[in-house]
Amino acid sequence: MSEKKLAKAGSKNSEHEYAGGLAVIAPDAVKDPGLEPHRTRMTDKSVKHEKAAARQVAALFLASIVGSAFAIYAYFAFPLTEELGTVRNNTLLLGLGITLGLLGIGIGAVHWAKTLMPDAEVSEERHQTRGSEEVRARAIEIIKLADSESGFSRRKLIRRSLYGALALFPLPAIMIFGDLGPNPGNTLRHTMWKKGTRLTTDPTGTPIKASDVTLGSVFHVIPEGLSELEHGKLEEKAKAAVLLVRLDPKDLKESAERKDWSYDGIVAYSKICTHVGCPVALYEQQTHHLLCPCHQSTFDVTDACKVIFGPASRPLPQLPIAVDAEGYLIAQSDFTEPVGPSFWER
Repeated sequence: MSEKKLAKAGSKNSEHEYAGGLAVIAPDAVKDPGLEPHRTRMTDKSVKHEKAAARQVAALFLASIVGSAFAIYAYFAFPLTEELGTVRNNTLLLGLGITLGLLGIGIGAVHWAKTLMPDAEVSEERHQTRGSEEVRARAIEIIKLADSESGFSRRKLIRRSLYGALALFPLPAIMIFGDLGPNPGNTLRHTMWKKGTRLTTDPTGTPIKASDVTLGSVFHVIPEGLSELEHGKLEEKAKAAVLLVRLDPKDLKESAERKDWSYDGIVAYSKICTHVGCPVALYEQQTHHLLCPCHQSTFDVTDACKVIFGPASRPLPQLPIAVDAEGYLIAQSDFTEPVGPSFWER
């Protein structure tokens, strides 16, 4: 490019610098646009609109109260039973009530902020250290001014309706938490197993003789009488399900207190994983390991089903067993510790 053209280009781009062929704008070439012009709202110009907005905010808070009250009503009016329809109605109506309770508070607060609270933008410098007494006193004045401008203290209708909404909306959640039931540590501590209960195959309910359990075999076991239950069968089975395995007695590492919990190498352990309750159903005959398919927790059958891998935090509970006069396997007692996940301990 000729010197004449360069001089002409330089005159047109006096506010630019060139680096590597790219134009770089000088820092002082762009002016600070500042804050956008403030747009006056109708509630700022008209008392009528201001009062109407206050009534709308209060109405939203009242709607929240109605929604929370309806959720409480639905909880008692549509109790859960074994029928699918009651579960659907309870869930639907309870959810609608809670939704209205939360949305009423949320939308009401947003509408209050957008229509009645000051909306002018302010930019202030932030102090990095503790301010002076004058600055702190000024901060208190600003807080009081904000309270005055928001109208929280003087707008009794909004304030009282907000108090009512905030007081009522947590109640449905408290009742739902109550549906979680009693402490799992207590309900999981007791199962259908008791002294003298025969071990039977799942799901037929056929009693098992010790002679039927060959070396290396695995049986899925339930208490005798469980297959005859109609109500509560699934709940009881979930707690009482057992895996029965026969090993070479020389391979068992039994503590002194558990010496009589097995019979001729036959051991019985809870089938419910102590991590999150999945069924432990995979047995590796060569390694004598039980594997949970959900999260790969692995238990050593030869050593009291202790955890050797995975997220489970404690061994599978062992069911003490014996043999009756007819040769059938029976339980000596219930499990000596709660079955299933250990989350209840925390």
